[in-house]
Amino acid sequence: MEHEVFVPVPVQALRRTLGDPARVARCVPGLQQDADASVGPLAGRLKIRAGGHTITYRGALRLTPLTGGDAAYGVSVAGEGAEARGDGSAKLALTVRLTARDGGTAIVFAGTVSGDGRLLDLDPEAALSTAHRLLDRFAQQLVTESLAEDGDEAAGHEREGAGDGPGEPVAGTEAVVAAEEQAVGEAVEQAIEEAAEEADTSRADAAAGAGEAPAGKEPPDEASVFDTPVPPSGLDPVAGIEFTVPDGPPAEAAHARRTMIGRSAEEVDHAPPRGRYAPVPSPDSSGAGATLRWVAPAAALALASAVVVGRALRRRR
Repeated sequence: MEHEVFVPVPVQALRRTLGDPARVARCVPGLQQDADASVGPLAGRLKIRAGGHTITYRGALRLTPLTGGDAAYGVSVAGEGAEARGDGSAKLALTVRLTARDGGTAIVFAGTVSGDGRLLDLDPEAALSTAHRLLDRFAQQLVTESLAEDGDEAAGHEREGAGDGPGEPVAGTEAVVAAEEQAVGEAVEQAIEEAAEEADTSRADAAAGAGEAPAGKEPPDEASVFDTPVPPSGLDPVAGIEFTVPDGPPAEAAHARRTMIGRSAEEVDHAPPRGRYAPVPSPDSSGAGATLRWVAPAAALALASAVVVGRALRRRR
């Protein structure tokens, strides 16, 4: 496997970063360092995502500088790891070379990866694409780390130069700053005094004008802010609507109630319940009523017959 990345950073900056294992560990994507510092900064867990699979290896990396000048500085990377969830393992042999180019540095990667387990289940094209993506991210982090180191060194040199310089320039600078602050303070005080004088003059003119008012007329009272009427808001949709509460129900409601019910309110209040809420008579009362219904006519017929028979007997006598 070979891969090349161009970065706009000089070789010396990248070389210093590759020479520090702790800084290289911050550039490896997906590396989680072990809490034990004795095993080294490049020991821990490395998570790789390839072809929809996620494989985590636990192991360590070793850096070995290669011989060569500044124009072709190189580092050899060797690593071994075992799967955190499984019996597979992997080995890495990678060479990183820095070559100076116009406007930057060319980082050339060359190496091989061997192993067994889940690594063999990956598609070759997917595995190669994943390797190139990891190397691109490593180069990006390497540039970021190198630029951060250069910025820290420049700031340190500036602080050292300011501390090692003679005392006279610093004193002169302080004198200039003090003079500028004094000038600004005087200008501010003068502006405040002028504003105060203008305010006093305007108040005196207002008092003189009030004293010249005609006799018999008192000066108008100044309107208070709290007495000023506040117009209603134009955003209120009900600002111009007056709400009134009627004393009693309208005639239409009473008429509708009588029409729907068919009777007056008094009849509805005093009428017995109907429908499902009407009282149901007991079976005994209904039987007694049916008996009385047939006994009364029979008794009347018997009484009428007795009267007729009595009159007939009296006539025969």
